[in-house]
Amino acid sequence: MNNSKLILRTLRKFSLPIFMVLLFVSCSNDDDDDSVGNWVDRSIFDGTPRSGAFAFTIGNKGYMGTGFDGDDRLTDVWVYDMDGNFWSQLAPFPGTPRSSAVAFTVNGNGYIGLGYDGDNELGDFFRYNVASNTWDSLNLFGGSARRGAVGFNSQTHGYVGTGFDGDNDKKDFWKYDPTNDTWTELVGFGGTKRRDGATFTIGNKVYLGTGVSNGLNQADFWVFDLDTESWSPLLDLDEDDDYDIIRNNAVGFSIGDRGYFATGDPGFGASDDIWEYNPSTDLWEEKTEYEGVSREGAIAFYNGATAFLGLGRSGTLYLDDNREFFPDQEEDEDD
Repeated sequence: MNNSKLILRTLRKFSLPIFMVLLFVSCSNDDDDDSVGNWVDRSIFDGTPRSGAFAFTIGNKGYMGTGFDGDDRLTDVWVYDMDGNFWSQLAPFPGTPRSSAVAFTVNGNGYIGLGYDGDNELGDFFRYNVASNTWDSLNLFGGSARRGAVGFNSQTHGYVGTGFDGDNDKKDFWKYDPTNDTWTELVGFGGTKRRDGATFTIGNKVYLGTGVSNGLNQADFWVFDLDTESWSPLLDLDEDDDYDIIRNNAVGFSIGDRGYFATGDPGFGASDDIWEYNPSTDLWEEKTEYEGVSREGAIAFYNGATAFLGLGRSGTLYLDDNREFFPDQEEDEDD
């Protein structure tokens, strides 16, 4: 862990005077950071830098669109070819320009909805037909209009929950049936309300954590079994004193049998932290930090074998970079 992060963590945890923290850090060894993980520059996004875009992955292609560029909410949509390392523009999103939308995939198509248009939370939903590069309007979301929700999917259904509806942070979850274009509310999530949480999927399990409610970043961590559609609690994200995982506006992704929460806002501004989760032990390990600018509201593309992280914002700076993550490689600063 670098010294600047150690200072911030120590100040938050113990409320020490700054001179005491600086004295402690000055005695530490800068060579103690032995985190593993390497980030490699990939093709910079062709479109306008932004944060709060939707993102989903099908095969070796990552799809993203909408978002906020600091002035306007957007409707353009793009696809990133992981093998060819290039971006292509697609048919624009047909709904109201928005940020903080949610997305999932079913049967090789993308489903996008909800979000915020700058004045109101939204409840509409659309299907993106990958083969024809066209859009269909769907039935409204079954719950209240909202932004900052999470979305994920099984082989046959989509799931959407949490978020902020303009008055209240939410914890409800809904199941979408693409065959009948219907929403059904699920019960059984015992976690806290939140907006701007993150998920990642490993096999038939979806892991949910992070997010903020009433100004406080949330520490609880849950797993959803896609076969039984049931939630189970896991160790809190602050269970270990060495953990500094709690944050909002992070991204989640998985590679193989490990999951990751990355970047976001831990409570003092944009971060570049990357944390790796081992589901067999329910424990976390910090990896080499993201090699670009610290950020929140980024996007991630992942297909279980590879992962890319990019875009987002750092303060008022909106970003368009894109990097691939190799979790088991030593850091190479020349990449």
